[in-house]
Amino acid sequence: MCDQNHYDEDVKAYTARGAVTRRQFGALVGAGVVMMLPRVANAVTVTESDVTVRTPDGTADCYFVRPETGTAPGVVIWPDIMGLRPAFRQMGKRLAESGYAVLVVNPFYRQRRSPVVQPGQTFQDPAVRDVLLPLAQSLNATTHMTDARAFVAWLDQQPSVARNRKIGTMGYCMGGPMTLRTAAASDRVGAAASFHGGGLVTDNADSPHAVASKTTAQFLIAIAENDDQRAPDEKNVLKQTFGAKAEVEVYAGAAHGWCPPDSAVYNEPQAERAWARLTALFEKALA
Repeated sequence: MCDQNHYDEDVKAYTARGAVTRRQFGALVGAGVVMMLPRVANAVTVTESDVTVRTPDGTADCYFVRPETGTAPGVVIWPDIMGLRPAFRQMGKRLAESGYAVLVVNPFYRQRRSPVVQPGQTFQDPAVRDVLLPLAQSLNATTHMTDARAFVAWLDQQPSVARNRKIGTMGYCMGGPMTLRTAAASDRVGAAASFHGGGLVTDNADSPHAVASKTTAQFLIAIAENDDQRAPDEKNVLKQTFGAKAEVEVYAGAAHGWCPPDSAVYNEPQAERAWARLTALFEKALA
């Protein structure tokens, strides 16, 4: 889970590389600056739209982007604690350009429409944390599962989604547990990828790793180096639990949150390596 300690450590790591000063970093993030992701080779033309998805608890506002023609495997993307915003729309669109029908969800729809975080706001701001942390804490194993079933079912109702192909899911930070539980929620899910996910392993019976282990899905679990330092045994538990079904790797030099392009510690080389492993997983498992 993201918290102030993560933010302070991430800013320290980012500024230590000499890219910007702490003040400059705050100004960039505060202005809503998002780094552009590398272009997709042989990108297909896509269609994008804002959509609503009915769930047992209400109506979720989401972003749906898919190839302009034909059908494609569906994918559910769970954002980090900052929610559905331009950076995740960009990531969803990039995946769609590689041939997937992508639903990027607003996990906080019960209380807030997206974007929850506005341009000029950062997690460093206590007022922003006061909003985001209760929103994140309002979600639990039950909401993860019911939302996952609703999102997967919605994808299966779309003419652009290939019903003869498995569905994929991917999540970041607090979206990591949601990703594993999505795999457990529906046998339509063939692949799940967690990036710097928090709380993947707990002692509870409904721990994300425990419920996901009972599925036939394949997994990619990418762990930040500083997250591994905090919980060094977690990678071993994940490897033992999933065995050959999962690729579990600690990304050296990557700080918590290194993948989204608007992150304080966006690490392009490592983010691109993680993205390459994601597309390799999806190409293999979403058959």
